[in-house]
Amino acid sequence: MSTPAIRKASTALAAVITLALTATACGGTTKKSVAQEDGGAKASHAHADPNAATKKGLTVAFLPKQVNNPYFTVADKGGEQALRQLGSSFKEVGPSSATDTSGQVSYVNTLTQQQVDAIAVSAQDPGALCTALKQAMKNGIKVVTYDSDTNAGCRDVFVSQASAEALGRSQVQLLGQQLGYKGEIAILSAAQTATNQNTWIEFMKDELKKPKYKDMKLVATAYGNDDAQQSFQQTQGLLQEHPKLAGIISPTTVGIKAAAQYLSGSKYKGKVALTGLGTPNDMRRYVKNGTVAAFELWDPAKLGALAAHAAVALSSGQITGQRGETFKAGDLGSFTIGDQGVVDLGEPTVFDKDNIDQYKF
Repeated sequence: MSTPAIRKASTALAAVITLALTATACGGTTKKSVAQEDGGAKASHAHADPNAATKKGLTVAFLPKQVNNPYFTVADKGGEQALRQLGSSFKEVGPSSATDTSGQVSYVNTLTQQQVDAIAVSAQDPGALCTALKQAMKNGIKVVTYDSDTNAGCRDVFVSQASAEALGRSQVQLLGQQLGYKGEIAILSAAQTATNQNTWIEFMKDELKKPKYKDMKLVATAYGNDDAQQSFQQTQGLLQEHPKLAGIISPTTVGIKAAAQYLSGSKYKGKVALTGLGTPNDMRRYVKNGTVAAFELWDPAKLGALAAHAAVALSSGQITGQRGETFKAGDLGSFTIGDQGVVDLGEPTVFDKDNIDQYKF
């Protein structure tokens, strides 16, 4: 498949985001019951009013996996800008390590004590935050997950960057095209518990079962914990342990940049293919110097903005997180809630030397 064709295909397979129940602690709207943690249908006695006025003066807290991660900086700035336009307040808190799950729990507990109106969180682990988030929901706080989900019963809505299946399969397709569908490959992921990473990897493995990949073999999965130095070292280790390695997929912006940095200064530049999920600003130099042919991503600022709009829509009673409900998200357009409270952001884009200078994030 050609790169333009893959770009079109990956763009067409978008994300599903979930938006859920609608009551806020200070607003006095009807509180929903806590959903089942097994991901089944949410039990709610609240009713959405799509014509309800958008509340102003809300406080929405963003809790990313890692506050010093450039990807989340861009995403959360998008959320901040959207909230400002909606007449509400933004705050950001979070751990400096992408594997500090107990730190995320502590921040949720603090935000609950502070009685914020909504929390937008990118979960480091699907279950570890559940007790704290359910307590927040019992206190009338709306919970939106973005980028990385919790168990479905532990939040109101999941704002998905793109469908997990689309992202998993398209990264394999990109690498397959670059390798001529032959050779040993490896995956350089983030943390072993990262919900989004693990889901994408499962779809990658399923894609590799197709006949056209019969000459491609996944030989290793490494974890850099979204730490630049660890990811750099893991890349080096993969190449030392697998001297026949032909390509690497890194579905994490920190990982792909670190892998590209290593490859760019090594004898493997131009010999070992690299693709995955990265930002144009991080990857531009490596595309231009021939280290990376193509990679993909969505616009993280739009992801953060959609999470903010979902939080406000929930707090305003315009949605409750049930399938089929719709809400407006400013310039992003209108969105419909899908299964298990997931809402589609849009379409991932493939970046290469022909289009990367058109993007500045």
